[in-house]
Amino acid sequence: MKKDLLVPDIGDFENVEIIELLVKQGQKISINDPIVTLESDKSSVEVPSTEEGIVESISVKIGDKVSKGDKLISISAEGGSEKIEEVKEVKKETEIPKDTEKIISDAEKVQKIEEPKIIRQEVSETKKTSKLENSKIEIVSDTNDIDPSETKEWLESLSAVLNSDGKERAQYIIRQLIEHSYREGSGLVMSRNTPYINTIPPEEEKKLPGDQNIERKIRSLIRWNAAAMVVRANKKNPELGGHIGTFASAATLYDVGMNHFWRAKNNKFGGDLIYFQGHSAPGIYARSYLEGRLSEKQLDNFRQEVKPGGLSSYPHPWLMPEYWQFTTVSMGLGPMLAIYQARFMKYLINRGLIKDEGRKVWAFLGDGEMDEPESLGAIGLAARENLDNLIFVVNCNLQRLDGPVRGNGKIIQELEGIFRGAGWNVIKVIWGSYWDQLLANDKKGILVKRMNEAVDGEYQAFKAKGGAYVREKFFGKYKELKDMVSSMTDQDIWRLNRGGHDPHKVYAAYHQAVNTKGRPTVIIAKTIKGYGMGKSGESINTTHQQKKLDVKDLMYYRDRFDVPLTDEQVKNIQYYKPDENSEEIKYLKDRRMKLGGNIPERSTFAKPIKAPPKDIFEVLKQSTGSKEMSTTMALVRMLTNLLRDKNVSPRLVPIIPDEARTFGMEGFFQKIGIYAHEGQKYEPVDSEQLFTYREDKKGQVLEEGITEAGSMSSWIAAGTAYTNHDIEMIPIYLFYSMFGFQRVGDFAYAAGDSQTRGFLIGATSGKTTLAGEGLQHQDGHSHLIASTIPNCVSYDPTFAYELAVIFREGLKRMHEKKENVFYYITTLNENYPHPAIPNEKGIEEAILKGMYKIKSKNINKKTKITLLGSGAILREMMEASDILEKDYKIDADVWSVTSFNELRKDGIEIERHNLLHPNDPPKETFLEKCLKNSEGPVLAASDYMRIYSDQIRPYTKKNFYSLGTDGYGRSDTRKSLRNFFEVDKKYIVTYALSVLSKEQLIASKYAEEAIKKYNIDKNKPMPTKL
Repeated sequence: MKKDLLVPDIGDFENVEIIELLVKQGQKISINDPIVTLESDKSSVEVPSTEEGIVESISVKIGDKVSKGDKLISISAEGGSEKIEEVKEVKKETEIPKDTEKIISDAEKVQKIEEPKIIRQEVSETKKTSKLENSKIEIVSDTNDIDPSETKEWLESLSAVLNSDGKERAQYIIRQLIEHSYREGSGLVMSRNTPYINTIPPEEEKKLPGDQNIERKIRSLIRWNAAAMVVRANKKNPELGGHIGTFASAATLYDVGMNHFWRAKNNKFGGDLIYFQGHSAPGIYARSYLEGRLSEKQLDNFRQEVKPGGLSSYPHPWLMPEYWQFTTVSMGLGPMLAIYQARFMKYLINRGLIKDEGRKVWAFLGDGEMDEPESLGAIGLAARENLDNLIFVVNCNLQRLDGPVRGNGKIIQELEGIFRGAGWNVIKVIWGSYWDQLLANDKKGILVKRMNEAVDGEYQAFKAKGGAYVREKFFGKYKELKDMVSSMTDQDIWRLNRGGHDPHKVYAAYHQAVNTKGRPTVIIAKTIKGYGMGKSGESINTTHQQKKLDVKDLMYYRDRFDVPLTDEQVKNIQYYKPDENSEEIKYLKDRRMKLGGNIPERSTFAKPIKAPPKDIFEVLKQSTGSKEMSTTMALVRMLTNLLRDKNVSPRLVPIIPDEARTFGMEGFFQKIGIYAHEGQKYEPVDSEQLFTYREDKKGQVLEEGITEAGSMSSWIAAGTAYTNHDIEMIPIYLFYSMFGFQRVGDFAYAAGDSQTRGFLIGATSGKTTLAGEGLQHQDGHSHLIASTIPNCVSYDPTFAYELAVIFREGLKRMHEKKENVFYYITTLNENYPHPAIPNEKGIEEAILKGMYKIKSKNINKKTKITLLGSGAILREMMEASDILEKDYKIDADVWSVTSFNELRKDGIEIERHNLLHPNDPPKETFLEKCLKNSEGPVLAASDYMRIYSDQIRPYTKKNFYSLGTDGYGRSDTRKSLRNFFEVDKKYIVTYALSVLSKEQLIASKYAEEAIKKYNIDKNKPMPTKL
């Protein structure tokens, strides 16, 4: 049966041009096969078929302009009545998505069951004996309680529910009471905080396996060697620095993970991913030393990396590429990177690219670090995405670098409220096992009351000043508490430990965390900064800066942890490593062997992605004639072509911070879908349109919303998938160029450190192309920031063919040859015609190296100038050259500079070589080779600050002048802005004449005439002052 397929609803667009015809007469097509590609002035999209059949006739051709309802093709299809069909989204209006259908079905089942029965059933499975069972309820005296008897009755009722029906039923009743109270006008909301005690009661703790005596010995040796490494380095040279106190507080947190939880990557398992807290690096090295992975010589080269064999200060994959997996400094990077890493793992699983092996992402953080906006900025996403593969461990040693984190409050309670409010599973590990009996005897709740009352400034002092002080200041506040510890010595009180130093408590928390389903977990562990350092650094404000320990301190440290060293060995600050056949080393290695291997360790077994054929972007190397388009639009066409390449397509990861429609990428929504871990539970408001907002569990686009930091974190996760997941991915993150490096510069540097591979696209780039958006949107320096990252390759192309050459080379270098570089490419939102690629030998190589001659005038053969243009300003240069020739009889060579940064890299490398080889014939830079036969001075201009083009000044070997867009941006038309910043064709002509006058090649009157002709105000202040 014959059917006509028509142009669907394409929103507000009319008379849209057909740029590709993707079917032929007689071809068999299936549902969702693309028929044509439509392109407006800002976006392109493939129109898919909704029918299966044979193409009988084609009613359109390339270049035709069509609107909604126009006929595209006719097909013959079996079955059904003959009718005209519009091309719609593959899912028909009446079809309910599978995820939605399941939700409806589950809801209908729930309605048939009475709620109390459900609760009773859950309780029967999870009910445990309450610790309140058979205990008498006593009320802690509270002056705000106007009716203690009534309060007691309520509490006894709740205890009865807990004993008979379990905690789920009790929590349900509490929620109902709070909701009812709120509806009745009480204004109360549920507290997000629990009492200042451990989340897991002793009777519910999972028992710690293994030999705890050996584990304590190992932990003590690691502590000693970590401290010794820092002290030895600073004895050698105090400039080196280092930190002892952080790992001292976190040793148990790491030890339990290493011995019992963290599974290494091997040929059978992908491995857990651990983000180690930066300041804890000495302890990780110390453990690797006992494992035999690092030598004593390497420990002695801590923070001495100029020569081979040194150890980096913090986790830096660039410096230790086979050891560290993740960079976690500066502070705040680790938490956000870990969240998006866990999310990207789920993305790969849901897209079927890796197996779901139950792997976990662990991030170790400091309580002071949580003040960084990045630390907490994405925790809502972790909860929304149900990232049960993510575990945060916050080491609350209560101290920042200078003093208490929250001296007048409680950081643990604050974090609990924040994380629980965001939807996380919160596990507090505050008190060690020595407190269990005291808490069990606290029948009236006075001990818990005192724990709730004391602030962190007090808790810090309690561990700095000894047992007698704690007896007086903590227990002494209430007579009942003082009596409770009357039989305990001051030493007994001093031994009352904190949860983060108790392996039993830590193990129980980790066990619950790895078994939590449906949401991320945060473990908030209370520790002591400088634990074991004594008077030199235990729980005092100067602990963080402590990198030297005198002999007395070292003796105390040795004795505190029973390290088997003589006094002489301590004085010499010797490391201690047991014999390979000792029980400690055997145990240590056995634990890691059972968990799959070494951690940390960085490796990759990813297969390369073959670069697409050279002709894949051939259409973009051809002239567009009179047709205008932007380079951003050209990029979207390139990505559309890549999505047809079977090798490349599944590995593309488009990342967009809520600007797809700005960049003309809305066609991707329908074609490859937006990733959503729950699928799509609703019918989009634009479901009838071709550009419909389609979310899908297997969607490919990461639509991140308005978060550049989050988008960058996703990009880093995708760009390092080759090592973390052994699969090469191609992340392409598009953003307003001003909101790239300037906004997330720290993440960009971390990307380089992490050896990320992928594309950063600074769309709407430059100072003048974004026109009306104004000061905070207009970018005049992103390429300068990009130039500070050694493995960032950056380009500012003007024409589509330049972009095509650069992009394909990037694919080849990063994903076929596996070079550890990433690309920053700026594209424009300005529409104009694009010429064909020049038919000259070596043109593509020249584009990649940074410059090529695009236009040459040699008509007058008298006076000549060399013009270098980049990005948005190249076309102004080309027009200026025409004016110079026509009005002033001056010839000009115009060069397209695709990258001043790449030219500078080549320049400094060649210059260095020549300076170090004074007896050898000097090498020439690529810039020198290009300009060797050029005449006259050089005038360069770009849409960026002058310093961008000034980078190449030393290597031109000619008199060099530059123009740029220095100063704050502002709103206006492109034409007005280019005139304001003095980079339009009028200013270029005027400055060129003035330069030639200065060089005594023409009379100054020509420059004066141009100033008058173009109404240039010679007394106008520099744009930097306006």
